[in-house]
Amino acid sequence: MATMQDVARLARVSVSTVSYVLTSARPISQATREKVLAAMAELDYQPHAMARGLASRRSRIVGLLLPMDERGLGATETAFVTGAAAAASAAGYHLVLSPVGVDDLDELRRLASQRMLDGALLMEVQLADPRVAVLQEVGVPLVLIGRTEDPSGLSYVDIDFDRTVRDAVDHLVGLGHRRIAYVNHSTVALADGYGPALRTRDAFAAAMAGHGLAPLMIPAEDSAAGGRTAVAAAFAQAPDLTAVLAMNESAVFGILGELAGRGLAVPGDVSVVSMVTSPQVAELATPALTAMTSPGSALGRIAVETLLRHLDADNGEVHQQLLPCVLEVRGSSGPPRAAGVDDTAGAGTTRPEPARTEEAARRRAATRRRA
Repeated sequence: MATMQDVARLARVSVSTVSYVLTSARPISQATREKVLAAMAELDYQPHAMARGLASRRSRIVGLLLPMDERGLGATETAFVTGAAAAASAAGYHLVLSPVGVDDLDELRRLASQRMLDGALLMEVQLADPRVAVLQEVGVPLVLIGRTEDPSGLSYVDIDFDRTVRDAVDHLVGLGHRRIAYVNHSTVALADGYGPALRTRDAFAAAMAGHGLAPLMIPAEDSAAGGRTAVAAAFAQAPDLTAVLAMNESAVFGILGELAGRGLAVPGDVSVVSMVTSPQVAELATPALTAMTSPGSALGRIAVETLLRHLDADNGEVHQQLLPCVLEVRGSSGPPRAAGVDDTAGAGTTRPEPARTEEAARRRAATRRRA
């Protein structure tokens, strides 16, 4: 394995010059830099990460603070992590996943004060997230994957929930649905100020109002059982329900199971659209889920690139960016089987009884045969 001394000999420079090229601790002429980089390439030299960190007074480690429970990471959440990890690795950094939530502030202070991290990324951001103040107090650069209620002066990347929800509602309304239920995250997540749950709640109400329809939001625990319970609650409030929009990956399979248990076909009787979902999860369902596909990998990558710019420049730049989810139509959404009375207020819509619908179809078929 080539050493720094080997690189110095081949490039005909001092070992300290090779170190300066690696760490940018001192300015080096472009010609000299190119000689050193060429020697590294020829020798396939791999700089020792810890040595580089000591020389530059950096650990070359960034932390991804992602609270986790017993469910662990789903495929959609994993995309954020893998996007961030790939970007960090490409820049010569290591990404360390740390399950530090808003209730772990003492642990966060210890982690940050030990200077083990050059910077931090925060996920599962609450509207009033105390982790932000802790990191600012200790002086650790940070970027949010999400947003606080007032993100002034903070760099963040996040999903454009307003546009994502509007596009999902437009898709269902365009198919002819008028009674749509939104299955959100749990009442605890809403009460704790979890940003995506609150933003999508408000965006759903606004999107439905824009079509002159009444919104129906049902909170659900993040589990298949939570999805089943949510569907039961939705039908109790809206027996004429024809579509479910969900942003709860853990609950969506329970939603499909409960519909099947009630003898309802998807999408013939009830359409289902899943928001902030990975293609891998969408394709697991039967039928495959129409989904607002999460830009998780891109958001993870952009967050790391933003954080590393802060570390290199430290010029007070603030980067704020929203990316929408993209609609991918699969097998779980379609027009209502039979359009009932159109009530633009979203209430009073009725669906024909199955026997009457079948009788009407037979009459139409008989008329075509006589013709």
